[in-house]
Amino acid sequence: MTDAQPAADHARRSVLQGAALAGVAGLGVTALSGCAAKPAKPAGPVHLGSTDQVPVGGAALFRDDKVVVAQPAKGHFTAFSAVCTHQGCVVASIAHGVISCPCHGSEFNALTGAVVQGPATRALPAVSLKVEDGKMIAGS
Repeated sequence: MTDAQPAADHARRSVLQGAALAGVAGLGVTALSGCAAKPAKPAGPVHLGSTDQVPVGGAALFRDDKVVVAQPAKGHFTAFSAVCTHQGCVVASIAHGVISCPCHGSEFNALTGAVVQGPATRALPAVSLKVEDGKMIAGS
């Protein structure tokens, strides 16, 4: 072995350690920004509450459960994921028929989940919804 070999090994270890630290730091920044990978749909049944929370011709955001429920016509309810299809941030608000993602500005139609403005290119995915006795259960 030559004197150059230990120096090359040390340089290779330094590069690998730096790459690993950069990856960990990147994950931390992503997690803090609210754009960490999140499941797009509830893993199991989630009780959202009363149908009275969803206006006719509008939608309601159940942010903690990552679900949006719309009522396009009286008594007709649909649901979709509140996780933005761009980079996985949970959407933050619904105003004037538009769901807004705080991370990169994507906007979605509040009644259908369709993309209104990018950078997202895919609609919010549908979530199964069951309504029983005026109560909503998503992901059932």
